[in-house]
This record gives sequence, C-alpha cells and structure tokens, in this order.
Amino acid sequence: MIRALVTGASGAIGVAIAHALAEEGYYVYVHAHGQSSRAEAIAAEIIARNGSAEVVYFDVTDAVETRRVLGQLLEAGALQVLVNNAGIHDDGVMPGMRLEQWSRVIDVSLNGFFNVTQPLLLPMIRTRWGRIINISSVTAITGNRGQTNYAAAKAGLHGATRSLALELASRGITVNTIAPGIIVSPATEGVFPQDAIERLVPMKRAGRPEEVADLVAFLASDRAGYISGQLISINGGMI
Repeated sequence: MIRALVTGASGAIGVAIAHALAEEGYYVYVHAHGQSSRAEAIAAEIIARNGSAEVVYFDVTDAVETRRVLGQLLEAGALQVLVNNAGIHDDGVMPGMRLEQWSRVIDVSLNGFFNVTQPLLLPMIRTRWGRIINISSVTAITGNRGQTNYAAAKAGLHGATRSLALELASRGITVNTIAPGIIVSPATEGVFPQDAIERLVPMKRAGRPEEVADLVAFLASDRAGYISGQLISINGGMI
C-alpha cells in the first residue's frame, strides 16, 4: 500500500485531501501540530469508511523534530506521496508588519516545505515512483494587500517546485503546485461575503475543499505521471 503524508491536515482543505487520498486506497498520515483532537477525529472518520490512516504530530518549523518523526515513519519504508499543505496567515500591511509576522509565515510555508520534503527524497528516489504536491494560493500569483508575507512564502514554493521537478524527473517522481482561489472554509467565511465573491470570481461562487482534493488525488495518481513542474490554479476563473 502506498503511504501518503498530508501536512496541515486539520484545516478544511487538508481534511478533504486526507479523505480523497484514503478513498484512492492510500495509507494516509494525518499531520497535525495543534488541534490534536481534530486530527484524531479525521483519522477515525477515514478508518470508519474502511480507509487506512493514523495521526502524526510535529512542528514543521522544527527541523530536528520533523526529521526525527519522519525517520520513524521511514523505518517502514518510503513515503511516496507528500502533500505540503501546512501554512498560516498573519496579515498586516508591510509598513506596519512586525518581523515576527514575516518570519513565522515564511517559516511554516517555505521552511516547513524543506524540513518535511528533504528527508523523504532519497527513500522516495530509491522506489523510483513518487508524487509531491505543494499547496499554494492565488495570492502568490496576483498579490493581495496585507499579505506580503503570505504571498512571498507561497510564491517561493513555485520556484522550488519547478527546480525540484527537474531534479527528480528521471526518477519517476513528479512535483507540482496547486494554487487555490477562494475556498469555502471557516477562515474565509467572514472575509469574503457573497457580494465580494461575485465581484472577484467569474463563476460567482467559492470553491469547495473537495474540488481541490480531487485535483490532488489526480496528481497523486499514475494518471498524472507526465505532469510535473507545473503551477495549477483552481480559482473559478479569477486569473
């Protein structure tokens, strides 16, 4: 059974991704740092639906802890599907942004990508098959006032994706980035009222987490074996 790790799996998109991969037959590691009860509930839901899952806890910004936990998972063999979904917001316009706001957002989304991905690469390479899928944001493409830190962190994934894809292309491993637009979640409900969505999104609605998860599941499959180094938007026609 192919094993998959989904970081930041307790948020709306992460939950949907974990379920979608489990439905495709993968053994899913539901990653969490906080919200332990939520992560346990997600894993239990997957198991109740005849899927396979367990929870793993670590802070993606802590390279030593991350490597230790991943090392334990690797004792059972390579993880061949990785979804780098962990990310945080700490918004503020740049003239008033604190260094801590900048550093923390970069640390989770960009340094976290390195801390999680790098230890998994050599075991994955040895199997000559793998899928690495990074979750970015439309903000990293268009920019957004008050999110310079978030846009910088997620845009960094775009360059990393293209370069890593070149490094791994001959090893049967694909690397892609998905950039969602406005997706239904507790985080967006108060920020994007319906009139704002109708103004910003040509399709006049927010996307569903399941729509993002379906794209992840496709990119994680053999059907997407010739797609690599790509930035794929899913945003209802915003750009």
